[in-house]
Amino acid sequence: MTCKDDGVRTEDVLAAIATGLWRWDNASGTVTLDSEAARLLGLPAEAVVLPEVAVRSRFHPVDWNEVNGIVNLAVAEGTLAEARLRIMDEDGRVLRTVRSRSKPVENRTADGQVDYELIGTIQEIAEPQPGTTAAHTPITGDWRRSREAFLLDAGRALAEARSTAEVLRVAASLSMPGFSPDGLAVFGVSGDRLSIIGHHGHDAGDETPFADMRLETDYPAAEVVRTGRAIYLPSPEDYKRRFPATWPLAQRFGRISWAFLPLIVAGRTMGAWMAAFKHPVSFSPDERSVLTTVARMLAQALQRAGVAESERQLTTGLQRSMMPQLGPEIPGMQIAARYVPTGGGLQVGGDWYDMIPLPSGRFALVIGDVQGHDVRAAGLMGQLRIAVRAYASEGHRPDAVLSRTSRFLAGLCSSQESDAYEDGAYEDSDFQSPRFATCLYVECDPRTGMLEVARAGHPDPAIRMTDGTVLMRPTAGGLPLGIVPDADYPTTSFTLEPGETMMLCTDGLIETGGHDLDTGWARLRAILEADPEESGAGPAPGHLERLADLLVQAVHGPSSHHTTGPLADRREDDIAVVLLCREGESCGCGTSLLHPARPARRTMLTVAQAEPERIAGARRQIRELLHDWADEEQVDSAVLMVSEMVTNVLTHTDGDALLVAEAVGELGGRRLRIEVADASDELPHKRHPGEMASSGRGVLLMEMLADTWGVDPQGEGKSIWFELYERSKPDPDPLD
Repeated sequence: MTCKDDGVRTEDVLAAIATGLWRWDNASGTVTLDSEAARLLGLPAEAVVLPEVAVRSRFHPVDWNEVNGIVNLAVAEGTLAEARLRIMDEDGRVLRTVRSRSKPVENRTADGQVDYELIGTIQEIAEPQPGTTAAHTPITGDWRRSREAFLLDAGRALAEARSTAEVLRVAASLSMPGFSPDGLAVFGVSGDRLSIIGHHGHDAGDETPFADMRLETDYPAAEVVRTGRAIYLPSPEDYKRRFPATWPLAQRFGRISWAFLPLIVAGRTMGAWMAAFKHPVSFSPDERSVLTTVARMLAQALQRAGVAESERQLTTGLQRSMMPQLGPEIPGMQIAARYVPTGGGLQVGGDWYDMIPLPSGRFALVIGDVQGHDVRAAGLMGQLRIAVRAYASEGHRPDAVLSRTSRFLAGLCSSQESDAYEDGAYEDSDFQSPRFATCLYVECDPRTGMLEVARAGHPDPAIRMTDGTVLMRPTAGGLPLGIVPDADYPTTSFTLEPGETMMLCTDGLIETGGHDLDTGWARLRAILEADPEESGAGPAPGHLERLADLLVQAVHGPSSHHTTGPLADRREDDIAVVLLCREGESCGCGTSLLHPARPARRTMLTVAQAEPERIAGARRQIRELLHDWADEEQVDSAVLMVSEMVTNVLTHTDGDALLVAEAVGELGGRRLRIEVADASDELPHKRHPGEMASSGRGVLLMEMLADTWGVDPQGEGKSIWFELYERSKPDPDPLD
C-alpha cells in the first residue's frame, strides 16, 4: 500500500514508528507477521507466517493468559482488543514490552462453525528507567490480584444463592476493585417485553418508567437484549448522543457512567444487567473484563435460582397433592400433624401420614416411611397411601389392612423390577434392591378412646399422660411392608384416657441431628413432658398445634405445616409426626393440667411366650413410668422384681404375662402397685436355692425389696403384685 502523493509505503511509515502488522487466523492456527512485527517479537526482521505455538512462545506466559481473555472479551463485544505484552527471548529474559491493538473479525466456516481473525498492530513502548517516577502498572500488579480475589468471592457468593432475591442481594453487595457501581438493575425478558426483576441504589418507585417496556424501545437495556452485545457509556454525553429518547429518564439519577451487559446462558439472552456509577469510568479492557465476568456469573446464578424456584413450586404442589388434609373435627378428639421433606434434589421423600374415616364410625390414623428420599420413594409413598386408604375404607381390621398393603407393595416392586430389566435400566442403583416401607396403623374409637394398633417395622407410639409423664407404648409388630408378601401383623389394644396425648412419628424426627434412637427419644421426651405454661404454649385451644411445632423445632428450627426451602435443605431425613389428644378435664388441649388431686399414672403391657425379648421393654416401661421417683434404689428394685415376675411366668407357665403398673398420690409420697397376671393356678412358694442355682429367688426378692406383696387367685389364673411407697432419697453418710 502506498500514498498517492509521494509514493511512501504504509509499511515503511509504520516501521518508522516501530509499529508492526499481524494477522492471527484462529481457524488455521497461523499468525502472519510483517518484518517489523517479526523484529518486535525477537525474530528475524522479515515477513513470515508462523504456527500459533511459535508466536505464543515469544510472550510471557502470564501475559498470554491475560491477552487471551481480552481477545475473547473483544470477540464477544465486537470491540478492539488492547493489551500490553512482554516479549521473551530464548533464555527467558524480557526483551521489550509491546502494546497490541487488534480487531476481531468473525468468519463462518462451511459447516456453520464460527472462527475469527485478529487483524492489528504491535508497537514497542518505552519502559520507565530505574529511579524514575514514570507511571506504569504492570499487568501482573496488585490490581490483577485484587480483581481475581474479587471474582473468586463473587463467584462463590453467587453460586450459593438459592433464590432470585438472594442473587439480587449478592449482586448489590459486590464491591468491584477500583470502580464499584452505586446503582444496579437487573432486567428480565418475557416475550417482547422488558421488565425490572430487581434493583439496588434507587428509591422505591424509581423503577416505574422501566418496569414494563417493549424490546423496540430506544433504551440501552433493550438494545443489549436485542443484539446480545454490551453497551458502555463513559459519560452523560455518550448516553445522550446514543439514546436521546430515554436520556431524560436516566438524567434524574445523577449518574456519570453506565454499563449495560447481556445476561446470556447457553447462547440465549435472558435479560440485561445495568451497573451505574456516580464517578467517571473509562471502561478499560480490564474493567470490561470484570464486568463481563460478573454478568456471566450473574446470568448463571439467576438461571439456577429460576430452576430451583420452579422445582420448589412443583414439589410444593406435589407434596400438597400427596399429603392429606386432616378432615373434619372429631368430637372429643384433637389432631395435629406435620410433614417436612429432606433436603437436596426435588425435596420429596417417602414419609406420609393420613386420617381415614371408617365405615364403623371410627377413624384410622396412619403414618409410614418408604425407604429412600428420591422421586421413586415419593411415587411409592403416594401409591401406598392410596392402597391403605382403599383397604381401610373397605372395613378391614388393622392387621388385614397391613397384610394386604404388604402384598400390594411386594407385587408392585416385583413388577417394577421386571420392567427395569426389560428396559435395560436395572443397572441403575435405583432398581438394584426392592423397596420396603414401615407403617403404623391405629384404629380409634372416639367415644371410648379405644385404640387398636398394627405395626410394620415402625417406631412405637408414645403416650403423654395427664400428669405430663411420657411413655413409649410397646406394641406387637411384624416385618416392614413389602419384604414378605404374606406377613402377619398382630394387633395391640389399649385405651387413650381422657387428657392423654398420643404421638406417632417417623424415625426422621428421632434420629435427625446425629442422634440415635435413645438420645433422639430423650430429646423429644423433654419437649413432650415440658409444662405447657413454661413452654409458652399454655393450656388453651391450639396447644396441640404449638406442640407439633415445638417437636419439629427441636430438630432444626422453625417449621410450617409443610416446610420447604433452606430449612428442608438442612434436614437429614424426612419427618412426619401426628398428635392425637383425647379431650378431658386434664387435657393439655384445653383446660389446665394443675389439679388438687394428681391423677393416677398407669401403664399396661402384655409379654407373650413367643416374645421373651419384650421383657426388656417391660423394664424400660417401669423406668419411664418412675422417671421422677425420688429414690433411684426403689426404681432399681421395682425393675428387678418386674423382670423376675415376668420371667417366671414365661418359664413356669404356658401362657402370656399381663403387666399392669400404677402410681398414685402426690410427688414424694406416692404408692406404686405392679401386678403380673397369668393363666396358671399354681401359686408361688418360697424356695431355698443353692449357691449355684439359677432360679428360685423370686419370693425372696419380693420379701426383701417390696414394702408389701401378695398373690390374688382369679377365676382363671392368678395375679402376683407388690407395692412400693415413695420415700425421699436418704442423706449421704458424712463418713463416706
